[in-house]
Amino acid sequence: MTTPLPDNSLVLPPQAFARHDETPDSEFYRFERLVTHIDAGAVAAVTQLYRQHFPAGGTILDLMSSWVSHLPAEVAYSRVAGLGMNANELAHNPRLTETLVRDLNKQPYLPYGDAEFDAAGICVSVQYLTQPVAVFTELARVLRPGAPLVVTFSNRCFPDKAVYAWQALDDGGHVGLVQHYFAAAGFAPTEVYAHRPKGGDPLLGVVGKRPQLFIPNS
Repeated sequence: MTTPLPDNSLVLPPQAFARHDETPDSEFYRFERLVTHIDAGAVAAVTQLYRQHFPAGGTILDLMSSWVSHLPAEVAYSRVAGLGMNANELAHNPRLTETLVRDLNKQPYLPYGDAEFDAAGICVSVQYLTQPVAVFTELARVLRPGAPLVVTFSNRCFPDKAVYAWQALDDGGHVGLVQHYFAAAGFAPTEVYAHRPKGGDPLLGVVGKRPQLFIPNS
């Protein structure tokens, strides 16, 4: 369903993006974790969103990537760029055509050109961003006009590394917080998707498109 963006004037205090564990993220992600963090039903919901919004044959940015991208197996893309925290995890991902290790909490800038990608996704990782608006603004820059950004998340996380704002909110609050990131970065109105099975992991998705005329909000 389409929902209006929240008040773009919302300002969250810096402590909202602190974490219980402030040791370098490079240490936390030094060892690969070749596991999925959501169940099969939630993974299928992510894949369906990608199937619906990512153009076949397009150039895709898989941000905060890992050993699996959950892209639909039957769809081919011309380029899938994976940016993540662990080189070994990225090396195991068969869908990636290129990889880059970068800590977005230290360097919230994307080493890609303007309007370079047809779509981008962040899967079950947005809760770890300490400078989310800066990252979303960069995503708007590297996406082509009208290109979608698909952000998916569940109720699971590494609590020591999730920002305090995320941990203080419920599912509805998480949706509103992610919508705020979209709004603050200048995206168009978002669509919200919900997968809520009985006895399985919930999967929520927020999708926004890069405006034809991109003017990031201050």
